[in-house]
Amino acid sequence: MTSSSSQLTFWHDAPTVEPSLKVDQLGPYYMRFVQKANYDSLLDANGVPMLDYRGIIGPQYNPIAIAQYALGNHTLWLETQDESRLTKLKNASDWLVEHLEPNTGDVPVWLHKFDFEYAETLRAPWYSGLAQGQGISALLRCHTATQDTKYLEAAKLAFESLTKSVADGGVLYSEGDDLWIEEYIVTKPTHILNGYMWAMWGVRDLVFATGDSAASDLWDKCISTLERNLPHFDLGYWSLYDQSSNGILKMITSTFYHRLHIVQLQIMWQLTNIESFRQTSQDWDAYTGSRINRIRAKVGKAIFKLLRF
Repeated sequence: MTSSSSQLTFWHDAPTVEPSLKVDQLGPYYMRFVQKANYDSLLDANGVPMLDYRGIIGPQYNPIAIAQYALGNHTLWLETQDESRLTKLKNASDWLVEHLEPNTGDVPVWLHKFDFEYAETLRAPWYSGLAQGQGISALLRCHTATQDTKYLEAAKLAFESLTKSVADGGVLYSEGDDLWIEEYIVTKPTHILNGYMWAMWGVRDLVFATGDSAASDLWDKCISTLERNLPHFDLGYWSLYDQSSNGILKMITSTFYHRLHIVQLQIMWQLTNIESFRQTSQDWDAYTGSRINRIRAKVGKAIFKLLRF
């Protein structure tokens, strides 16, 4: 394998706002995943992307990557009406339909069938609130493109995990008035910021596609949670990846994830017109203009990795 076959080539594209973003309907996905749509390093016989995690893990299906691949190709299909893009959207969405399966709580989820290192090792098979949200987003767009109801029905099934607590096999964690969609299900919930916003967009998409009242209520609660808690992710010079801090040891974002936060908050402001989302996005963007801030963030990130991983 060459370095181009690594999973890193898929994840680290440039975060970009979709310029034709729709705030009143289910349109192209909120971010442009064009580089992800063009991923061709490792595809299975059905054209579904796999990522090479190297070592003993090796090539694996990652439901989040498959959903993002589908979303990127949906965007390009809307722009070009290229049938090959529609085929790629359908291939990835078919995989999502076929691999939605019950977890130990009998809740339909997309399972990651490989171990993954995070705050604690995620032992296979594990599932993710981010995968559930973005899988829903991909399936609903495939439904609008094809009018095949199997994609809509699968999206509705996937939403069940977003109605249940982690304790009941879902991906929700309640904390006082706050309601979090957890990207990673770990012993002590960590509230990953980028995964939370991406998962929220899947909830919003279901509201537009079906008018589901439970999805509408969840969207409203998540918006309130994000607005209340956004200051907890602001270090005054950079953003935090999550809330897994142990004393003074904080998980500072890499430059990539800091930029992703900025783009996501720009989109959240467009979707909600909540001023704090716009202001925080601008503040965090301004942080990147300071060389001292960039160095401080890199040093903090390096110390965190050294002591935690």
